[in-house]
Amino acid sequence: MTLQAGDAAPEFAAKDQNGAEVKLADFKGKKVILYFYPKDNTPGCTAQACNLRDNYEVLLSKGYIVLGVSVDDEKSHQKFIKKFDLPFPLLADTDHAIVESYGVWVEKSMYGRTFMGIARTTFVINENGVIEEIIGKVDTKNHTDQILGKTE
Repeated sequence: MTLQAGDAAPEFAAKDQNGAEVKLADFKGKKVILYFYPKDNTPGCTAQACNLRDNYEVLLSKGYIVLGVSVDDEKSHQKFIKKFDLPFPLLADTDHAIVESYGVWVEKSMYGRTFMGIARTTFVINENGVIEEIIGKVDTKNHTDQILGKTE
């Protein structure tokens, strides 16, 4: 099943970097930027996280909650947050439940080798839990502009 704008966002529950449970239902009535990224502390993922960090106040002022998701564990997320002073939670989807329900756990290939991994994708979810936009071609250095509609 491929999710599309207009679909209800799949419900989830996962631990954040501090071991606290975070559920999509916790944010009913708020707009959520749910961004999936391949791996903590890699160049593209760092650029994306830092762009969201640098524009975090703007996103908050527009009513957005930011949640990052990867299959890294809580300890990895803690280090990533500390190293780059990230102000938003990162969810540890170590059992792949969220990435699979959102359809972003896909076969990838690099240097002729195929493997399973996260397709960098952002879901903008409205106050009613409906997906408003799916950004599949993420510009890691200008991601906030993409979310706010300033770029193609």
